[in-house]
Amino acid sequence: MDVLKETNFDFLGAKKTGKVRDIYEPSTGSGQGSLILVTTDRHSSFDRIIAHIPWKGQILNQITEFWMNETKDIVSNAMLAVPDPNVMVAKKCTLVPVEAVVRGYNTGVTGTSIWTRYSAGQREFGGVVLPDGMKKNEPLPHTIFDPTTKEDTHDRTLSPAEMIAEEFVTAARFDELKEMALKLFTRGQEVAAKRGLILVDTKYEFGTDENGKLVLIDEIHTPDSSRYWQLSSFQERVNAGQEPEYFDKEFLRLWFKDNCDPYKDAVLPEAPAELVAEMSRRYIQMYEQLTGTAFVLGETPIIPRIERNLKSYAV
Repeated sequence: MDVLKETNFDFLGAKKTGKVRDIYEPSTGSGQGSLILVTTDRHSSFDRIIAHIPWKGQILNQITEFWMNETKDIVSNAMLAVPDPNVMVAKKCTLVPVEAVVRGYNTGVTGTSIWTRYSAGQREFGGVVLPDGMKKNEPLPHTIFDPTTKEDTHDRTLSPAEMIAEEFVTAARFDELKEMALKLFTRGQEVAAKRGLILVDTKYEFGTDENGKLVLIDEIHTPDSSRYWQLSSFQERVNAGQEPEYFDKEFLRLWFKDNCDPYKDAVLPEAPAELVAEMSRRYIQMYEQLTGTAFVLGETPIIPRIERNLKSYAV
């Protein structure tokens, strides 16, 4: 099966390699002033690539396209064109160094999750004070804006006052980020509910254009940036003390943790084919449930197709 592991399109200009995306910045031609984002099938965990999931890149790109169209009345976004199933041409913006995290439920297992911090005794999150006695996976009394910094070393959870004091953003920009993020999350929850899903939490990235106007960048409401639960079974499972039925990609991480040391081993074992296939199936299922449309496999081989579709952006 054809998978998109990496690209090397020297006709597009300088390339920067992210965890999942290859980002090109044309210096001349029709793409000047924009970024060409090629979403690959790379799957990143443990700060490294652990597998390549067929169709994942196309799904992430097309889900972002879907949501940017669904939310463009709330805030401007960077999307200019989608010339290929795996490619988005985006307006080049100046990054706002704040990751706009929004949470609707008291859940999570990582050190930055609300449930972990709540269990350790913290009660104030994003200016909202939670009551004692809350249970895991319970809806929060108010949607919480719980941002982190975006830094080269590691992101930090800071209070609004600390972010402003350390000059990540001005007070006015922070208020605008919060307003836009909460509006986007509300829209996301409304659309997801119509599709039988609960949008539990998510994160947004913003930039500013040449006029200083706030612009939504990167991806939005994808399975990589957001947590979703199935709506139909949620209450019954929570009442029974079970975890919600969720779109789960954790099983692949667990396999690596059981079969190697993914943080220290120089070479990782190859992910089992059946687990890779199951991951691909789940991404396709999420796409179809979210968008309400059947997933159409992109033409293969992938690399020649992308080359043809991006010829007009050659520098």
